[in-house]
Amino acid sequence: MSELEKAAREAIEAQANSEQLALIAAMLQAQQLVQQQAAPQPAPGQQSSGSAAKWVGIGVGASVFLITVAVSAVAVAISAVALTICVLVLRGMWTDMRKGK
Repeated sequence: MSELEKAAREAIEAQANSEQLALIAAMLQAQQLVQQQAAPQPAPGQQSSGSAAKWVGIGVGASVFLITVAVSAVAVAISAVALTICVLVLRGMWTDMRKGK
């Protein structure tokens, strides 16, 4: 196996790992949301105290979720750009090798 093939295979594996990490992070976030939604509700006769605190909590939770999604999207974009650059460099090297340079 040539170094070119080896480098290409490693680049593909790195991209797959990045995608797997993004999926794992999304799954963990979904599990946290499900656990938060499964919290016991107060009895119908009771009124919840701290309505403002509830909305602040929802706002903070949504902000954390959006930041996490944005960071994950940036990580996937960086991985895609890195893989594209790697493939282009390897393609250029391959054409140079085929031309005999």
